Amino acid sequence: MRTFAFIDASNLFYGGEKSLGWKIDYAKLLEYLRKKYGVSQAFYFGGVELHDFQFNYLKEDTVPIALLTRHLSSLLEKGMDTLTEADIILIGRHLQRARFYRKLASFGYTLFLKPVKRYEQEDGTLRRKANCDVEMTFRLMREESNLDRAVILSGDGDFLPVLRHLKKNGKEVIILSRGSRTAKEVRTFAGSNFRDFEYLRELLKMVGK
Repeated sequence: MRTFAFIDASNLFYGGEKSLGWKIDYAKLLEYLRKKYGVSQAFYFGGVELHDFQFNYLKEDTVPIALLTRHLSSLLEKGMDTLTEADIILIGRHLQRARFYRKLASFGYTLFLKPVKRYEQEDGTLRRKANCDVEMTFRLMREESNLDRAVILSGDGDFLPVLRHLKKNGKEVIILSRGSRTAKEVRTFAGSNFRDFEYLRELLKMVGK
């Protein structure tokens, strides 16, 4: 079976190690998906902070992570004397994230990275969000004719319409998600094709973490 994996990082890994309680070895995760389900392509959807990096929304499908990494490194090198300590810490954190994405690409993940945007909420607070749900839905539809089975690493209920569409058109849909972050309607839809990501801890955790 032609099997593709679609990974919604913001839903599955929200809060990272603090939320999970263990650190994921992403090389092991990809190996698991390949061996267990025969995944030939693993699409990873995540957000990145640009810090004035020029990204062409009209021509590019994903933020070019190698160029962004160089941009962030340059900001730190050139701004050590002018940046505040808080700015240095923030840019450093985002540079670390960019380097993490480059490592994922080297493992064999196909990245679709969207800029993080800030939205003012009714109470005046700012919310940071990357429009990865739309991108992942688009890719699911675009790849429909190229796959027989989709392994969805997300429990977000917003994906239910496209998941139902795939199943209706004869595609097998497997949900691999954290039980605590999986919408009830998604678990009901998946039935016996639901797998709780939490049970993979011993298989996927980083050694020594």
